[in-house]
Amino acid sequence: MRVVLIAAKELAVAKTRLRVALAASDRIELARAMFCDVLQASTEVRGVDHVAVVSSDRDLLRRAQAAGAIAIDEEFPRGLNAAVRLATGALIAEGASSVCTLLSDIPCVMAADIEQLFAVHERLLGSVGAGRAVALAPSHDLTGTNMIVRAPADVVPIRFGSQSLARHLEECRAAGVRCEIVQMARPALDLDLVEDLGKFVRFGNGAHTRNQLARLALPQF
Repeated sequence: MRVVLIAAKELAVAKTRLRVALAASDRIELARAMFCDVLQASTEVRGVDHVAVVSSDRDLLRRAQAAGAIAIDEEFPRGLNAAVRLATGALIAEGASSVCTLLSDIPCVMAADIEQLFAVHERLLGSVGAGRAVALAPSHDLTGTNMIVRAPADVVPIRFGSQSLARHLEECRAAGVRCEIVQMARPALDLDLVEDLGKFVRFGNGAHTRNQLARLALPQF
């Protein structure tokens, strides 16, 4: 069973690094818009059995359910890694074999990007013949991990945070798991800093996020 899992922070604590440019209420609305773009892209992915969302945010969980996704309530903000570990265990219990975990702040992602990462992962599985492989889509600066496909779904632990790409690669090396990095422009753009907003305004395609940014009084980029 193949699953797309979106990891979403509670809206009230999301995008704190944008406080220099956006008020708290605007950061909440932007985080909600980004989540909606990622959720929409995920529900359009072909060849997956389920889309799931893990969060402690009531509004995001309701939106997930309304879109036909599995809503996994982490109950309180545990941090991304603990939340993904909780959700992965729940999905494995329901029969998940391959899980693509992605972050909710990559609003440029499209269904084709997720399908591409799954395809690379399937090729890796076929080449090693051992049912263990990881495919990674990094952030634009090649330090973070914005999407990761794992089979088995818990074959290596999730290490989101500072230098997560290097940490995921080290986990794969230590476990003897074949892995591959797949650079893709759209999912590489996560909106963490003011300059990221400028890049999105110039090149981004997420409709909910674009509409929300258009409502805000932002500095000229």
